[in-house]
Amino acid sequence: MNGKGDGDVRVPVRSVCRAIRDDIVAGFHPPGSRLTEESLARRHGVSRVPVREALRTLESEGFVTVRRHAGASVAEPSEHEAADLLEMRALLEPLAAERAARRRTEAHLRVLRGLVALGRERTTARDGVPGAAPPEEWFHDTLARASGSPSLARVLTGLRRKIAWVFTVDGPTAAAHSWEEYGAIVDAVARRDAERARRAAAGHVERTAGAHRLRHPPRTAAPRGAGAR
Repeated sequence: MNGKGDGDVRVPVRSVCRAIRDDIVAGFHPPGSRLTEESLARRHGVSRVPVREALRTLESEGFVTVRRHAGASVAEPSEHEAADLLEMRALLEPLAAERAARRRTEAHLRVLRGLVALGRERTTARDGVPGAAPPEEWFHDTLARASGSPSLARVLTGLRRKIAWVFTVDGPTAAAHSWEEYGAIVDAVARRDAERARRAAAGHVERTAGAHRLRHPPRTAAPRGAGAR
């Protein structure tokens, strides 16, 4: 596609939305930067129609801000909004683990155990597959699906995306210690011990919360009179 002509809608909007979102999370479009339909259409080789729809979706997700007469730009979360993300994670990840203990299938359990084994192996070997999603991401996605609540899984997926965009993590929080904690969660899920699964997930979230640092600290206003001559 050449990106010209607003009648071309062959590319699914969700694909364009995912591509733009991935660029935002990766920092290609920094917070506050302007997003124009023309430039995005050229970058992704599509027409402006799917881009326009994607921007509406990203606005509803909180990644994009659209102002009348100013157009679209990458959102700039406040410190309060960033803190809310971690608080929601602290509430929802233990809930997902608790529900997974009650509702998981044997297939879920096999995948979770396999991911814990893979995570431990990669931590020991200190290697990984370039460009591949880290096993901890797969772990959280599988645990959320095992909760038997598609709505909860969707919320957690969106929440993790926003946390990855807003925060950077100090230190190897997904290294050996984390995989021991993931293993404890899986053991509880395997035993269908919902309370133990909740406690294990809550402990992991609490331990890792302090390692999160704002990737883009909010800009402060210049002192009055600054720059005056």
